[in-house]
Amino acid sequence: MAAVLNFFVEYAPLVYIVLAVGLLLGIRRMGQARAEMRQAVYGLEREIAQRHTNLAISVLSVVGLLAVAEFVLSVFLAPSLPAMFHLATVTMNPLGVPTGTLPPELMATLGASPGFTPTAQATGCIPGQIMITSPEPGEEIRGSVTLEGTADIPNFGYYKYEFSPSGAEDWATVEANSEVIQAGELGRWDTSAITPGYYQLRLVVTDNEGNALPACVVPVQIRAP
Repeated sequence: MAAVLNFFVEYAPLVYIVLAVGLLLGIRRMGQARAEMRQAVYGLEREIAQRHTNLAISVLSVVGLLAVAEFVLSVFLAPSLPAMFHLATVTMNPLGVPTGTLPPELMATLGASPGFTPTAQATGCIPGQIMITSPEPGEEIRGSVTLEGTADIPNFGYYKYEFSPSGAEDWATVEANSEVIQAGELGRWDTSAITPGYYQLRLVVTDNEGNALPACVVPVQIRAP
């Protein structure tokens, strides 16, 4: 349903053009039907002309209703729809089944992935808005891990957390949520199926217009269970 709604909002100009064509055809058909009615002499001719008139009225009514619906959806409803509506435009579905493992092409990069120093720090985090407080930068994690932090921005839409081998820029989505979190549990991350090594964990928060803010990135080291 979200994909259908997003289509009508994104292609609103095209929809209006199609409706305008339908309106012109309906008006033309109405004129022809009235001409038939004026020229009708026999009862059967009048009946056929009346059917044509009713059909033209129906077409104009449907076009009018669709135009009103498109206007209301684009102008009033779309800006207030929840984040689930905007997720339809994201190339990677953040509310899909948790990834858990990296794609095969990324697994091949693990052996060459650089580590990090003991003084590794989080980057891009905004206190009180976009934060990962657990795990901490450079922390060793294993098995199922609870992620804690904050995802709370003006016009909040949704957040997702992702991971990538250290030094790489290809991210795999773990999970997402459309609820504001303030210094609480963001979700869980099962690392048991991931090859041990150095990784980056990031929190991405998106507003209700689909604009993603800079991510909070935390370096971690996954150890074997």
